[in-house]
Amino acid sequence: MIKDFKQLIQKVKAGDPQTISVAVAQDKDVLSAVNNAYKMGIANAILVGDKEKIEEIAIEIQMDTNNFEIIDIKDKTEACTQAIKLVRDGKASLPMKGFVETSDILKAVLNHETGLRTGDLINHVGVLEVLGYDRLFILSDSAMTIAPTLENKVDIINSSVKIAHALGNEEPKVAVLCAVEKVNPKMPATLDAEQLTKMNEQGIIKGCLVKGPLAIDNAVCVEAAKHKGINHPVAGNADILIAPDIEAGNILNKSMEYFAKAEKAGVIMGAKTPIILTSRASSDMSKLHSIALGALVVQQLGKE
Repeated sequence: MIKDFKQLIQKVKAGDPQTISVAVAQDKDVLSAVNNAYKMGIANAILVGDKEKIEEIAIEIQMDTNNFEIIDIKDKTEACTQAIKLVRDGKASLPMKGFVETSDILKAVLNHETGLRTGDLINHVGVLEVLGYDRLFILSDSAMTIAPTLENKVDIINSSVKIAHALGNEEPKVAVLCAVEKVNPKMPATLDAEQLTKMNEQGIIKGCLVKGPLAIDNAVCVEAAKHKGINHPVAGNADILIAPDIEAGNILNKSMEYFAKAEKAGVIMGAKTPIILTSRASSDMSKLHSIALGALVVQQLGKE
């Protein structure tokens, strides 16, 4: 099982490099990540965007643009459409968000004629490497699904489990996070958590072990779980953290990045292929990890 991003990169390097299409590629951190991914043998790239700006940045970061195809499209909407079309046409394996709003690239993804729709819920899955822990944490959904319904949460768990399986975790432990670990009729998220646990026990949610409601302390700390008398394999040992809503997920994700200095990666799931997506403020290292994560998932889906 892959336990950190170093192992993730090594695993991807052992497989076939993927081709990514970068939508609005004129961004220093994005191009640095793409260049490093190319040098590591993780991925090739087609750069879609303002060619003049891409080349200016390439000179600044000492990136040889001869190694990449550049498609000169200055309009951001058109660049997103072209980047997604390259994947749909089989010229690239997966798309990557560059210096553009998430909503713009998602419009291209969801386009009926040239997009990558499947009918599944489009949701964000983040992966965190946290100092002091012996495993990667998977967190969802912190960026896409504002107020997930019970049905949405089933999809979110399934997407997260796919990521866990790609990382070599055959039966990930899923904690459905709430503010408390007891069911409270006044707190709808606890009712959903209880139902999701039952759905897992009934075999409706497969490939993982689900427990909820759990608070964050008794989801990731064995001692906290014992102190509160929670006796369950997931308690204190969670691999996957399912947020009750986007606010909780987003705050947890960014708190881990900025307060705990966690390394992270992120992809959008639910389309025909993962979409490499991080915040525009995220570092080039975070973007490199996201490229590696997306490439790994494509490699594993290819095997399946």
